[in-house]
Amino acid sequence: MQTVAVGWQLYALTGSALDLGLVGLVQFAPTIVLTLAVGQVADRYDRRFVVAICHLAEAGAVAVLAFGTLGGWLHRDGILATMAALGAARAFENPARAALVPRLVPSAMLSRAITGVTAAGQTARIVGPALGGVLYAFGPTTLYAIVAGLYVVAGALVACVRGARTARLREEVTTASLFSGIEFIVRRRVLLGVLSLDLVAVLLGGATALLPIFARDILGSGPLGLGLLRAAPACGALGMSLLLARRPVEHDAGPILFGGVLVFGVATIVFGVSTSFALSMATLAVLGASDLLSVVIRHSLVQLRTPDAMRGRVSAVHSLFTGTSNQLGEFESGLLAALFGAVPSVLIGGVGTIAVAGLWMYRFPELRRFRLADGGAAP
Repeated sequence: MQTVAVGWQLYALTGSALDLGLVGLVQFAPTIVLTLAVGQVADRYDRRFVVAICHLAEAGAVAVLAFGTLGGWLHRDGILATMAALGAARAFENPARAALVPRLVPSAMLSRAITGVTAAGQTARIVGPALGGVLYAFGPTTLYAIVAGLYVVAGALVACVRGARTARLREEVTTASLFSGIEFIVRRRVLLGVLSLDLVAVLLGGATALLPIFARDILGSGPLGLGLLRAAPACGALGMSLLLARRPVEHDAGPILFGGVLVFGVATIVFGVSTSFALSMATLAVLGASDLLSVVIRHSLVQLRTPDAMRGRVSAVHSLFTGTSNQLGEFESGLLAALFGAVPSVLIGGVGTIAVAGLWMYRFPELRRFRLADGGAAP
């Protein structure tokens, strides 16, 4: 809901594709600055309360959007500054939240648990954008107020989770401990390969940042159409998550991962050339399904290969990789759209994603062989 409101409001204020990309950039910048610190926080303090506090901070930031819109003093710079504050809160939230799940389920069920968590999130991503498009008719102030309230509810629910208390890290904070998450990933080629593949592929394929342009200027739909387009990838992802809940990826995870990335690239290209709302919805659904497949495989592999005492720090680096691909990918798409137009920007991203998948097959042969059934080992 928040993404739909911010995108539509900002594009209405400025009409700038570059500004849509800046929304992603300002949310990503805090992740770079805070990566080393947030991993330490997730490993040294109760992860439930770290997440809960972050949700309250997010509620406060969205409340600023609501009051600023109501008072008429919220403009481009204010929106971008508030999104930067939201990015800082998420920089602390994501590693702590990711590290919670392995403490709640046995290792043998981790892949199914991650699929279930992802399915819940995708359900929200289906309902949220569509509902956001409807509620935007009542004004962005109303929508922002509802979002702020939901953040408060989310914080309360996370604080009530039981059985997830973290064993506090006793070692002193040193230069070595600050960089230990990065060192852990660099020393394991499978982890380095899978994270860098996601980073580069999604960095190039950030077409969703340009949905306000496609909705208004190419497909001729309004806020409701934008909401439906935003929801389409989540619909595909939810369908894939239901399939994975019944048939989790265990063997041949590597080839399946590469297949998902290739389908992601092809779907991006088809979306870029589509002028049909129905076809655009269908390709976005395929894009979301293929992305979800790689997300579940990647998250499962990272959590299975990481000891609990380091999960916060490793998850912080993981968040940096995924934040780079998502938020910086939005900026890359906005920049290319400003230079060459929205359609060429999406086509460049799709072709680049396919090229990257082929290159990574060659550079990281370990990725073609790893399995999840035995903790991500290669045969």
